[in-house]
Amino acid sequence: MDDAPLRVVARVRSGFPAKFGIPRQSGLVPSARAEIVFEPEFRVPEAVRGLDGFSHIWLLWGFSQSQSSDGGWSPTVRPPRLGGNERMGVFATRSPFRPNPIGLSCVRLERVEQSPDLGPVLHISGADILDGSPVYDIKPYVPYADAIPGATGGFAANVPPRLRVEIPENLASRLPEGIRDTIREILAADPRPAYQDDPERVYGMTYAGVNVRFRVSDGAIHVISVEP
Repeated sequence: MDDAPLRVVARVRSGFPAKFGIPRQSGLVPSARAEIVFEPEFRVPEAVRGLDGFSHIWLLWGFSQSQSSDGGWSPTVRPPRLGGNERMGVFATRSPFRPNPIGLSCVRLERVEQSPDLGPVLHISGADILDGSPVYDIKPYVPYADAIPGATGGFAANVPPRLRVEIPENLASRLPEGIRDTIREILAADPRPAYQDDPERVYGMTYAGVNVRFRVSDGAIHVISVEP
């Protein structure tokens, strides 16, 4: 049993085609929606019976673009929360560079759709997962057991600060209305590496087919272009 393989039960369909811009934790961008589409073998309505009674679910998924997927690993990593300048033990962080590239996300379950073509599809929000990532397991969030009053957060105890987002009206009008607020939330969470603070540097991120380029200065994100 020590080498029992994990089975991919589903795939994520999200608006994040690349790693840059993905929220660092689930729930940081509440409006970031995604779908969980089961693999053909698991497209069985009975497998999700009762799941729609839960408001949140846990997803156990794979970092499909993590460098650690080649089998290499390091006992220490540089958490973004510490500016990328201080090392912590890999098992004290949620870094994707792990012995086993497995992610854990708690997301809101918006609804369970019964698709005639895809079987049960889970619509979620608060997603922090790359499009196409494999899902290994799905479990319901159980409030009486999973919420721990008085839990401590170590070096990640404080809520990360959010930046002001400034988008000129002529550029804001290019953002589809359905994702406008989501892009603002993603940018406000500051997708930059923590060790980069060059006000002249131009960053670019893509969400839901829209490429947004921006600079960061004086505690604000300034969007300079919006392109499909």
